[in-house]
Parts: sequence; C-alpha cells; structure tokens
Amino acid sequence: MTVIKDMMLLFAVIGLGQILGRISLRGVSLGSSGVVFVALLAGHFGFHVSPEVGMVGVVLFIYCLGIGAGPSFLQMFFSRGKTLMLLTVVMMGATAAVAWGLARIFQLSPDLASGLFAGALTSTPALAAATEKLPVGSDVAVGFGIAYPFGVVGVILFIQLLPRWFPEIKAAAGTAGSDPRGEILRELVQVTNANLNGKRLRDVTVLARMNCQVSRIIKDGQLRPIPADFQLEVGQQLLIIGRTGQIESVIEMLGVRSSETQLVLDVERQRRYIVVTSKELVGRTLKDLHLLSRFGVTIARITRQDIEFVPAANEVIHFGDILRAVGEPDSLEAFADYAGHRARTAEETDLVILAGGLILGMILGRLSVSFGSFSFSLGMAGGPLLVGLILGHFGQFGRLSTRMPRAGRLLLAELGLTVFLAQAGSQAGDQFVSVVQQNGWTLCVVALVLVLVPLFTGLLAARYWLKLDMLEIAGGICGAMTSTPGLGAVTSVVDSSIPATSYATVYPVALVLVTLLTPILISLIS
Repeated sequence: MTVIKDMMLLFAVIGLGQILGRISLRGVSLGSSGVVFVALLAGHFGFHVSPEVGMVGVVLFIYCLGIGAGPSFLQMFFSRGKTLMLLTVVMMGATAAVAWGLARIFQLSPDLASGLFAGALTSTPALAAATEKLPVGSDVAVGFGIAYPFGVVGVILFIQLLPRWFPEIKAAAGTAGSDPRGEILRELVQVTNANLNGKRLRDVTVLARMNCQVSRIIKDGQLRPIPADFQLEVGQQLLIIGRTGQIESVIEMLGVRSSETQLVLDVERQRRYIVVTSKELVGRTLKDLHLLSRFGVTIARITRQDIEFVPAANEVIHFGDILRAVGEPDSLEAFADYAGHRARTAEETDLVILAGGLILGMILGRLSVSFGSFSFSLGMAGGPLLVGLILGHFGQFGRLSTRMPRAGRLLLAELGLTVFLAQAGSQAGDQFVSVVQQNGWTLCVVALVLVLVPLFTGLLAARYWLKLDMLEIAGGICGAMTSTPGLGAVTSVVDSSIPATSYATVYPVALVLVTLLTPILISLIS
C-alpha cells in the first residue's frame, strides 16, 4: 500500500509541476522545470523519491536527447556551425570559470555551485550530471531552483534589449533570407538546352551535384510521373525539386522557368510515402538501385530522423527511411512491395536497440580516466548522451536501425526528465529553507552574475571577435543558454528564420558541453 501511495504522490507532483510550468506570464513559463519547484515544496513536507528512480529518469532523458541531436550534431560542426560552436565554448567556459571563482570567494559547496551553474544556464542536463556526480542528499536542486528563474527571465530581457542597443537587428531582419541551407522548393522548368536532347536524367551531372530531382513532366496539360524510358527533349516542361541556392543552377542548365500556372497535379494517385525495411534497399545508393528504369518511380524526398531532404544519387538508403516516391499507381505498388513497405515501422521503437543503447551508455559512463590525482568519468549523464549522439548520427548499423520515432523519443525524454526533477526536488526539499536562510542574498547575487556573464561574454565575442551578424548572435546566445523562451522573444521581434537556425546549430553542442563541464566544475571546487 505504501508503494502505491508513493507512486500516486509521484505522479501528482509531476502533474502539478506540469500545470505550473504551463502558466505563462508575459510569454515566460517554466515548462517541465515547474516540476522541480512543486517537488521542492513537497519535499519540505516529507515527500521523497528514491535516488535509484531518479537515476533511471536521468538515463532515459539524456539518452533520448542524444538520439535526437545526433543526426545534426556533426553536420553542424563541419558547416557554418564551427563559428557558432566556438561562441558556445566561450560562453560555457566563461560561465564555468566564474562559477568556480565565486564558489571560492563565497565558500559555496560544490553542490550549491553546480546547481547555480545549471540553473543560470536553464540546463536540466547539467542538473542531471551534477546530481549523478554528487552524493545523495546534496543541495544541487536548491541552487538550481534559485538560479533557474534568473536564467529564464534574464535571457528574455537581454534579447528584448538587443534591438535597442543594436537597431540593425530589425534592419537585417527585413533583408535576411530564409534558412541558409535553403528551403525545399518545386519549380516548373521548360527545357531549351539543345545539348540535352536524347540524354537520360542520370547523364545530367548538375542534378546530382545540386541534389535536385526531376519528379514530373507535363503531358496533356497534366503533371505526370517521369516514365521509365524517359529522355530529355527541347520543349519539355519538367517539375524540379531542390533547395534554394541549388535549384537555380539546375534551371540555368535545363532552360528557363515555365510560364504555365494552371496545371493539374494528381497527388493522391501518383505519390506515396514508403517505409523501407527490405534488405534489397538498405545499404545501397539510389544510383545503384536504378528505380526509374526498373520501377518507373522517382524518389523526390527522404525523411530520416525527422529531417526531410532531397536525396543525391549517391544517397545510401537506411532501414526505416521514409521515401516520398512519385510514379503511376501500379509502379508505386510494385516498388512498395520491393521496399518491404511497413507503415508501422516509422512509428515503432526497437526496444532491444533501446535497451542495448542504454546499457552501453551506462557502461561508458562508469569508465574513469585518471590524470595523477584527478580522475574523470562521463557519469550516468555523459555516457548515455555520448552513445545517443553516436547512434543518432549513424542511425543504422547493418540491418539494425537505431532510430526512434519523434513521438516516442519525446515521450520517453519527458517522462525521464519529470521523474528525475521530482526526485531531485524532493531530495532537496528538506534543506531548501535552511540553505536559503543560511546564505541569504548571496545565492541570488551569484545566480544573477552567472546569468549575465555568458550573455555579455557571448555578445562581445560574437560581435567583435567572431564577426557574426546580429541575427545569428541572437539565436546563438539563446541556443547556448538552452533557452527556448529566449528564442521565442527573438522571433517575436524579427521576421527571419536565421535566429532559429543558429539556435538549432548551437543547442545540441550546448547540451553536450554543459553535461561534460558540470562534473569537471564539481571536481575543481572539491
């Protein structure tokens, strides 16, 4: 009966915390972190959650974060993200250094200092890493609960003041383009290049180089799928799919944009989403498969790990890929059978792979590296995060797919996070009042400084050293502070997708870096 009572209280704390987190004051809300405040109050009155239960929540939450960030993490690192990632390193490094210095000056314990560090950065992964590193009964959640509101409100106020300090933000927003990678477009093109007469699509190298696809041709006033024996001829009107910045080169090579506007597109009959499960496709490239000549279908787009893209000819097919195939109904049916189409695969989570990934992450987290008297381990936060990043990046190991559908991943992450927050808050609830009384305004001052340091350090470094434009700076700072409300404040001021792109570039790096920095900070203070 006691176990049932404890379970009911746990879910009551989680539910009340979620309700508190949804309350919005001038666009500011606590989100899932509302659970830690309800748990602090419940812990003050004797409610407790077992540390083992909290650790299960940590592992689930962090692993799912890694799986979600994995597909874009390395891509961002090797593209425009290098500069933005350097901004993140500067901000995080400065904050950790100041946290260490203030802990020395004010004689703060490692648990309070690391909690303030995590709360100022509004980072629940940092709180998870600190909780795992510290002994049971630490005050880390107290520090987090004090600093978190400063972190949320501080970023929003800072972002709202930026346009007043730098009026060019709004001016830049007026001329800024869309996503630097380019949005996926469809363009109708008339072939005028006589040099292309009689050529097959695979012979037009610019299509592969620019990752564009020819999916349909106009016949009898209608857009029809490309036939298996298709050859280019002057006068043809083709539907091209590609990204901004790439599709223009294809149009220039083929001819000119068509003036036709009133066309019938039979979407329902000529397009189908096909989930790949067959070993005949997995591990092979589109070029090797010759799908147009064999089946009369064109793969217009691929969705993998929630990311949709126009595939190149050398794109390798992964298990669980969702292919948008264009063709005649009979051709699509034959291709679906060949691909082993199973719609449920896109929504299923392989529990064997999930369990294996979690076990591997925990083993990695337990490994310790020693440098003289100093030892370091990734812990139960860093280990699952690193394994999740690796599995999320590759997505496929032979016949094994490591992907998780977005809905399942978000549910597991949210469940793990709220269970962990309930445990951390309840554990610190006993000491919350006494710690605040003992330290007075010191904790609030330290929290405020830890919020201001990364904001102004990031602004100065990005503006005068890294030479980023103001829209990138605004999004990058919000990403480094892992502040979604801050990003909302940016997008409400400017009409541009650049801040969101910068945020998405920096956010996974910030998650990884803060998770690794937190145990180092604790060790240095100790």
